[in-house]
Amino acid sequence: MRLLFIGDIVGRAGRAIVQNKLPGLVRDWKLDLVVINGENAAGGFGITEAIYHELIDAGADAITLGNHSWDQREALVFIERAPRLIRPVNYPKGAPGRGAALVEAKNGKRALVINVMGRIFMDPLDDPFAAVEREIAACPLREAADAIVVDIHCEASSEKQAMGYFCDGRASLVVGTHTHVPTADHRIMPGGTAFMTDAGMTGDYDSVIGMVKDEPLSRFLRKIPGSKFEPAAGPATLSGVAVELDDKTGLAVTVSAVRIGGLLEQTAPQWG
Repeated sequence: MRLLFIGDIVGRAGRAIVQNKLPGLVRDWKLDLVVINGENAAGGFGITEAIYHELIDAGADAITLGNHSWDQREALVFIERAPRLIRPVNYPKGAPGRGAALVEAKNGKRALVINVMGRIFMDPLDDPFAAVEREIAACPLREAADAIVVDIHCEASSEKQAMGYFCDGRASLVVGTHTHVPTADHRIMPGGTAFMTDAGMTGDYDSVIGMVKDEPLSRFLRKIPGSKFEPAAGPATLSGVAVELDDKTGLAVTVSAVRIGGLLEQTAPQWG
C-alpha cells in the first residue's frame, strides 16, 4: 500500500495546489491512501463543508483537523454528515464528530485514521496517549486495519516524538502537524512505524507560517494587533510525507519527504 499524508493546508493557495496536483499524484504514484490535514483550509482558520467536499473530490480519503476544528461554526454541524472528517480524538466526551475513522482506501483495504491533539503549549485536552491507545486497541493493525495513520497535532516536537515511539510497531505512520514547518527527520522507527515530527504546511512559504508577513511582524515588534491575519496568496508548496507499506504487516518499507511547487527544495518519494 502506498500512502501520502499532506500537511496543513493554509487558505486558498494551499487548496489550489492540492486541487491542481493531487489527482495526478494519485495516478502517477499509484497512491492507495491520501490523508490531508485541513484545519487551516478556510482562510487559515477551520474548514467548511464546501472545502471538505473539494478535498475529497481531489482525492483525499480522510481529512484531519486540530485546534482550529470549530473556527468555522458550521463545522459543529456538518461534521456529523462528513464521515471522512476527523477531529482530535481527545476532545471531551460529547464533542461533535469522530476522532478516528476506519476508511476504505482506493485499493479496497481498510485504513484507521486517528487525529489527536497534544497538550504542551496547547489548549489542554484529555490525555492524548490514553486516547490513541484506546483506538489502536479497538482496531489493531493487521487484525482489523490494513494501515493505521496517526496525525498528532501538536506544538512540542518532544511530544510528537514520544507519540511516535508509543505507537512504534502498532501504526503505519505517525506524523506531526500544526507548526507549519517541515522537519528533516522522516524515518522508519525500530518497530517499523514511519515517523516525521512535522509534515509542514501546504501553503505559501513567503509568509509567517502561512500568513501575510506584515501583521505577524507588527505584533512581534509592537505587541499590538493591527488587523486580522490573512493567508498569504503566493505560489504554494505542497508539503507532506509518502510511505510505502508492507501489505502483510502494515508497517513501513520506505518513507520520503514530499515538497512540490513554491519556494522550498523539491522532493519526491523514493518508492521501494
